[in-house]
Amino acid sequence: MSNNILKHLAIIMDGNGRWAKQRGLMRTKGHEQGANTIRDITQYCAEHETIETVTLYAFSTENWKRPKYEVDFLMRLLDRWLKQELPTYHRFGARFETVGNIEGFSPKLQETIASIKEQTADHTNVTQILALNYGSRYEIAKAASQLAKRGEEITEDSLGRELNTPYQDIDLLVRTSGEQRLSNFLLWQLSYSEFYFTKTLWPDFTPMELEEIINQYLHRDRRFGAVV
Repeated sequence: MSNNILKHLAIIMDGNGRWAKQRGLMRTKGHEQGANTIRDITQYCAEHETIETVTLYAFSTENWKRPKYEVDFLMRLLDRWLKQELPTYHRFGARFETVGNIEGFSPKLQETIASIKEQTADHTNVTQILALNYGSRYEIAKAASQLAKRGEEITEDSLGRELNTPYQDIDLLVRTSGEQRLSNFLLWQLSYSEFYFTKTLWPDFTPMELEEIINQYLHRDRRFGAVV
């Protein structure tokens, strides 16, 4: 076995709409089922020996282009889900954080997000980060702009520190639903990550499948650009 250790897991949660369509349901039903999957995966990560952070792509800057009824539903679902999940965060010892521009959300939703962050700030089993209204190109461009405004030299180190995601680089990225693209997600942080694409739709994704993926990751040869 290699010496790989999984500390930071990132997941592009894809396939809610297709899951619902296959069952003749509204797309919103797929999002509701997908929210339940988040709970199961977060519990698995909280109980895992080495996982410290799990970052989930929940709402991209491009998702605003979806039908208004769906966007409005997603905002209501997020607000309701966070409030309902607070006991779960406490039970799993999970700290809640976000990355992205939440100023684009309603004041009510922003208050809910801030409240859950505050109430889970002391939890240490795992940090769950939801990427909300997030786009990686914007994040990188904004960081470079801020450094330039302050007259600071733009280097890999300075730019990395300026990003909105001050967490360790990602070890493993998983994308569900069979799509094989990054969709403007954490482009900087994924530079040397291992990727795994599964055809399973997000509402059907289970901790058991995640464990199988992690076992494969542990046997991969990560070279980080070097020759071994």
